Amino acid sequence: MKLNQQEVLVCNCEGTMSIDGKALRKACAAAPGAEASGELSVASHLCRAGIEEFQRAAKGADELLVACTQEAPLFLEALDDFGEQEAGSGNAATGTRQEAPAIRFVNIREKAGWSKDAAGTSAQKTNLTAKIAALLTEATLDIKDSNSVTMTSEGVLVILGRDDHALEAAKKLSNRLDVTVILEPGTKATPPRMMDVPVFTGRITGAVGHLGQFQISVDNFVPASPSSKGELKFDGAGQKGTSEADLILDLRGAAPLFPAPEKRDGYFNPDPGNPGLVASALFELTDMVGSFEKPRYIDYDAAICAHSRATIIGCARCIDNCPTGAIVSAGDKVDFDPYVCAGCGTCASVCPTGAAHYNLPAGETLFKRLRTMLRSYAAAGGQTPRLLVHDTGFGEDMIAILAQNGDGLPANVLPFAVNQVTQVGIDFLLAASAYGAERVLVLLSPEKADERPALEAELALAETVLDGLGYGTGHFEIVEDADPDAFAGRLYGHTALTSLPAGDFLPMGRKRSVLSLALAELHKAAPSPVDTVALPVGAPFGAVHVDSEGCTLCLACVGACPTGALRDNENKPQLNFIEQACVQCGLCRNTCPESVITLAPRLNFLASAGEARMLNEEDPFECIRCGKAFGAKSSIEAMVKKLEGHPMFQEKGGTDRLKMCDDCRVFALAEEDAHPMASAARPAPRTTTDYLKEREALRQSAAKDMADKGLAVADPEGDT
Repeated sequence: MKLNQQEVLVCNCEGTMSIDGKALRKACAAAPGAEASGELSVASHLCRAGIEEFQRAAKGADELLVACTQEAPLFLEALDDFGEQEAGSGNAATGTRQEAPAIRFVNIREKAGWSKDAAGTSAQKTNLTAKIAALLTEATLDIKDSNSVTMTSEGVLVILGRDDHALEAAKKLSNRLDVTVILEPGTKATPPRMMDVPVFTGRITGAVGHLGQFQISVDNFVPASPSSKGELKFDGAGQKGTSEADLILDLRGAAPLFPAPEKRDGYFNPDPGNPGLVASALFELTDMVGSFEKPRYIDYDAAICAHSRATIIGCARCIDNCPTGAIVSAGDKVDFDPYVCAGCGTCASVCPTGAAHYNLPAGETLFKRLRTMLRSYAAAGGQTPRLLVHDTGFGEDMIAILAQNGDGLPANVLPFAVNQVTQVGIDFLLAASAYGAERVLVLLSPEKADERPALEAELALAETVLDGLGYGTGHFEIVEDADPDAFAGRLYGHTALTSLPAGDFLPMGRKRSVLSLALAELHKAAPSPVDTVALPVGAPFGAVHVDSEGCTLCLACVGACPTGALRDNENKPQLNFIEQACVQCGLCRNTCPESVITLAPRLNFLASAGEARMLNEEDPFECIRCGKAFGAKSSIEAMVKKLEGHPMFQEKGGTDRLKMCDDCRVFALAEEDAHPMASAARPAPRTTTDYLKEREALRQSAAKDMADKGLAVADPEGDT
């Protein structure tokens, strides 16, 4: 069968899965937008006895989708052999040969086929077939590649330690890496028989950087004495400096040098008292030489960031929730360090404007996958879909264990793999609900318990919205079960909830656009389609209230608003507000000099929420000289009142100039006697005649003085 131009190969894994080829083909064809052609033949042993069947299918295909991930290496090897065979049998006359097809893999065994529901009711069997069809259809989507950054390590390693363990680790790694050891002050260690690595002592005061570019600050830096006997000694004057390294192995057993140390590439901080963890770190370090590609996880749009305006802070959610410290304030925007970012996606999930967008996968691919899976499942007859959001590590392992040793996933639980479950925000949750997901279960690894609060807040906010619309509660849940039996019990123990609409909107644009589309779908089908839903403080939706009596219409709030929710009127002093655009960042409130702005978090479904609403207006102030209208009356009066006692406004004109328009203010300054910009009169230019007259006057004056004293005066034109 061809599905979306890809040849699909399905195997029942030696009969361990019950797959009806005709029913599955029909379910795939029913998927909205899917193109299915040909018959679906279900293989029984495609990876071993049926490998020739795989190769035959590969010969006539440009793209292959194989419903098996366990034997992916074998299929790839078979494709390599296929390429060599085709090269040997190519057309000698034309020199052409068929290229091996592009291949993809999807897991339908652990995620669907190995489920106790396969032997259940007809409804469960229908759900199971619909789920397999949804998994296959989703796997045919083209996934955009994300951008990446490159980190280069030349193998320069600094080992920080407190005893002989650091020296032992250095000895094991010295033949593969360029090692330096820095021991804590007061360390008692045995001098090595051969000093094949530099050894120092010093107090570590901090570190910055990432794989390939670490800088370690050290105080009282002293080298080891070559004459150490019995116990390692250090001689010389202590120095303060910085040690640069590509890698750090921290065996001090002290507080880590970085927040979330397990997420800092190139930094290894095993418990020195656990030989297994230390050995694992040493093993990984030996391979940490060369260039390493790392995804650029976050796509940042500074134009819609609500962090700051004119040094006044508004939103700092991404900074507050980043576990690695990869985000810092940089004026009116924030700065993301892609080398430090560990890709948890928390910043994108809590960002109210969508300025921080998770880029793995790139673009709108995540929502396209979500829409395809839920719509395909529903079109194939699947009922009460429950979305299980999981990562490709802990989540995949739990699903595999459940299928291998337990009852597998329920037929209506749709596994949805993401890079990190913490990238899930309210936009994803409400979109899933609007597409018909009765529940969204987020499978969180116990190792990431520190990232739970931000995720929990997003789920609670989405729950508040659905409850306010009459859908009830219980639609969102964080699952942290490390015990497969407890995990299975939770999945099979869920009861039915209020049904949700099976929406069909296209997820276009950034976060706010997707949210608007999802909310409109949910409100349209809501059991209680109320006009507004009250939200908790900090929610990214709401209104702005202005005390018009205290407002001077200075419009500082308009200049601070990052989303254009607050607007002025170029024709008259007026303050307008568009509620749909407000993200409750608080910049307007924090900027207002009169402190007359308050925030009211809520979700407004009325059409008026998308229209400009007037918050305050007044007559313009008229120039006292020409009568021209300019500025806001209350704003000018407030300014005059504040400055009337200022020394600069006590002279002639005083505060009257503040009551004039731009043109009249200039005229008034020019007409005043004591012009503030006046200077001394310009001197007349001097000529040669002026200099000659001065010289003649000086000569005559000197001659008169000499004559008065009875002295002879020389006559330049005659005798004395």
